[in-house]
Amino acid sequence: MGKGYTGRILRVNLSNGNISVETPSDTWYRTYFGGTGTIAYYLMKELEPGIDPLGPENKLIFATGPVTGVPIAGSGRNSVGGKSPLTGAIGFTEAGGFWGPELKRAGYDALIIEGKASKPSYISIIDDKVEIRDASQYWGKLAGDVEDGIKAELGDKGTRVTQCGIAGENLVRFACITNDLTHFYGRTGMGAVMGSKNLRAVAVRGHTPVEVADKAKVSEIAKFMVEKWPEIAGGMHEYGTTGTIVNLNAAGGLPTRNFTQGVFEGAEDISGQTMNKTILIDRDSCFACPIQCKRVVKTGAPYNVDPKYGGPEYETLGSLGSTCGVKDLEAVCKGNELVAAYVLDSISTGVTIGFAMECYEKGLLTKEQTGGVDLKFGNGPAMVDLITKIAKREGLGALLAEGSARAAAKIGNGAEKLNVTVKGQEAPMHDPRLKMGLGVGYMLSPTGADHCHNIHDTGYEKRVDGLGPWGFVETIKATDLSTKKMAILKVGTEWKIFDNCAQLCQFVPWSPDQVVDIVKAVTGWNTSVYELTKVGERAYNLARLFNLREGFTERDDALTKKFFTPFKEGAIAGVAPTPQEVDRAKRDFYELAGWDRWTGVPKRWKLEELNIGWAGDEYDRVNCAGG
Repeated sequence: MGKGYTGRILRVNLSNGNISVETPSDTWYRTYFGGTGTIAYYLMKELEPGIDPLGPENKLIFATGPVTGVPIAGSGRNSVGGKSPLTGAIGFTEAGGFWGPELKRAGYDALIIEGKASKPSYISIIDDKVEIRDASQYWGKLAGDVEDGIKAELGDKGTRVTQCGIAGENLVRFACITNDLTHFYGRTGMGAVMGSKNLRAVAVRGHTPVEVADKAKVSEIAKFMVEKWPEIAGGMHEYGTTGTIVNLNAAGGLPTRNFTQGVFEGAEDISGQTMNKTILIDRDSCFACPIQCKRVVKTGAPYNVDPKYGGPEYETLGSLGSTCGVKDLEAVCKGNELVAAYVLDSISTGVTIGFAMECYEKGLLTKEQTGGVDLKFGNGPAMVDLITKIAKREGLGALLAEGSARAAAKIGNGAEKLNVTVKGQEAPMHDPRLKMGLGVGYMLSPTGADHCHNIHDTGYEKRVDGLGPWGFVETIKATDLSTKKMAILKVGTEWKIFDNCAQLCQFVPWSPDQVVDIVKAVTGWNTSVYELTKVGERAYNLARLFNLREGFTERDDALTKKFFTPFKEGAIAGVAPTPQEVDRAKRDFYELAGWDRWTGVPKRWKLEELNIGWAGDEYDRVNCAGG
């Protein structure tokens, strides 16, 4: 077996209390690798099609990768997955921090949680000692209080806690999971899956360092980033992702007022530059990472933002700020604190509130329905108040807690045209009218609109750094939807998904060749860019087959109509993809991926090439039976 793994997967059944450990083969590890690959494998193998995502039959899987916990920049990550209650499709999401490395130090590559506890519970993992413990005293409490309580109960401040929050307890469909209060497994509603199992938290403490194949080489590579980050990643330390606000606003693609505009007059007010000058008090980091890209903010009255919940990154500034038309930075930071304390996905929260604001301004929601609140764009206090109502399912929040697609269907009267979702998941803060390849990536993402296992077209207009290993050396326009752009989207998606299998942070600027060197030094395997790309492609195809088995079709690979409407102002005024261009690009991608051009179903030869013919057999079993 390659080093970097413990060789053990922990399984906990909350219904019957059974706790067991499995030891997959060497071949299994090299095939499915970790993270997204591990999650897709187990969900495809073990879930019956059609199950309720919020029922006990669903599984919640925490999965590390071989790099998790290795002392090198970007190695603090792990994935969480299950069937998504937001989309009904596969759900997987990643976070950095320290919890994943702690699980590896405790001796486990993954944790599979099954069933449902009869009462509020949490799982304690202290090396080989695994217990299901009573969490009644923590139910209904904010994330910070729960973390403090569990650490005090276990008597070890070094314990790492991941939890679902009040939003997860209340089955908000876009509830997320947090570890250490400031690191979020943000998308696809995994917090609701956790809450549906009466599982409030998982606490981990481990004492065995991760074993690597070549310690000297790992140290050499780690030293490179320690010495070079000020030169190659200094901007990430200075602003994190928050500097993106100003850049995207200038480019005309900053999501504003529920994606009806691409330019926000308050962009400077909520920018990272303004944050640095006013309320930023510290920077935080993840395991073994010298860059420290995370924000920590503090404010006084009227919002009194608590710094223990960190501070907003770009996605939150955009979703709670420009998307809602709110230019009060302190209101946005209070919103960030609340989504952290209640444990909500800030993207879906902000976009859903922005959707409700547009419905209100168009007369589709009345003041009576909003509880007397003037829910217009720009109303910062209303945005802040709605976060609590969503988490607690109170008033209008009970409707919005279902997500904007379900809310739109219930509101009716044309509200469906205002929701900005793909496969039921709210779009991130990147607009396909600016980045057209990314828009096709939204369509083809197995988890719904996602910007992390995707490409960002604007990055290829002036340079193509990092694409050389796949043969792309010429720049290409952000608005290009040619077959060449689809080829870039294919390898870009597969490589990002590989990162989520190995568990390397995408914000640490390792080159593809350096990533290969990292994997070689950690595992001892003589690998290559080709093999590692295949790891990502395999996980991607497994996820697609899962969705097809659940009844998704090529018709679900579609953009919301709003993205086909050009902006009237800004740098890209009058520019938008057409439905015909996007459909052709989608079908070009299908063929490049080895999928049927018209159905999007992976062809048998592709599955056999990827060594997952068994998953094709499972799809055929259900499909031929009329499932």
